[in-house]
Amino acid sequence: MHTDLVAALDIGGTKIAGALVDGHGRILVRAQRPTPAREDGDTVMRAVEEVLGELTVSPLWERAAAVGIGSAGPVDRPAGTVSPVNVPGWRDYPLVGHVRAAAGGLPVELIGDGVAITAAEHWQGAARGHDNALCMVVSTGVGGGLVLGGRLHPGPTGNAGHIGHISVDIDGDPCPCGSRGCVERIASGPNIARRAVENGWRPGPDGDASAAAVAAAARAGDPVAVASFERAAQALAAGIAATATLVEIEIAVIGGGVGKAGEVLFAPLRKALSAYATLSFVRHLTVAPARMGTDAGLVGAAAAAMNRRTDAAAAGV
Repeated sequence: MHTDLVAALDIGGTKIAGALVDGHGRILVRAQRPTPAREDGDTVMRAVEEVLGELTVSPLWERAAAVGIGSAGPVDRPAGTVSPVNVPGWRDYPLVGHVRAAAGGLPVELIGDGVAITAAEHWQGAARGHDNALCMVVSTGVGGGLVLGGRLHPGPTGNAGHIGHISVDIDGDPCPCGSRGCVERIASGPNIARRAVENGWRPGPDGDASAAAVAAAARAGDPVAVASFERAAQALAAGIAATATLVEIEIAVIGGGVGKAGEVLFAPLRKALSAYATLSFVRHLTVAPARMGTDAGLVGAAAAAMNRRTDAAAAGV
């Protein structure tokens, strides 16, 4: 039997996606459910099991050798547990054990969703060819991951590069994580929209009050919408510059729904970054939009599972 595929799960506050992925990063089978983020932990897990169930009935399932999970975090890789900030029903939830059981005992590799997107962007996307990179997803939350010395660097628990919970405003708003003034509290999509509404922006006739609608208003010149994106860009720039100063990254890649705002976000981000990244060794840091799109989490989770399998084979395990 050929075991040349891996199963991948991308678990976030909005959706739970699953796929069977080959060694070239191609998605052959996919499934998806909304995340019942406000429900209890077992209800959320049932949605994960439904996604896995769709994959297991595929004729290709017998070729799956492992499962990779990219989950909203924090995650605890050694313990196999997750505590996503945006999924309150999961606190120290034993996700790996449940997924292993639902997947018929296959090996399971767990990483944070930001690390998964980083793996995808370094494998096939905007960070390809860069040995030192920060990749970020700016969406319902803000996550990230690092490539250092040419290798994915998930850290001991799988959370390294979690830039969303770096504090960039010490007197800022409380964050659900327990800190204050976090990048996520300022730059995530819901918080961009919240700030715009609080400062007088109003949705159009369709009632769309999302960050995408704020971005459209900013492109049309609405000053309140522009200011909300400029504030988000400033928070991102501060977090990126701090990361670059610590570990000397060459490039910061930004994906997720907010990243799709284009120059509404990237123009003020580049301007703010020049004010924060001032030391000689970070002054030439570049910022680029992600290339992998909405499948980045799945492709990255698959990459992590493949890398773990390769490392185990090399070690004779």
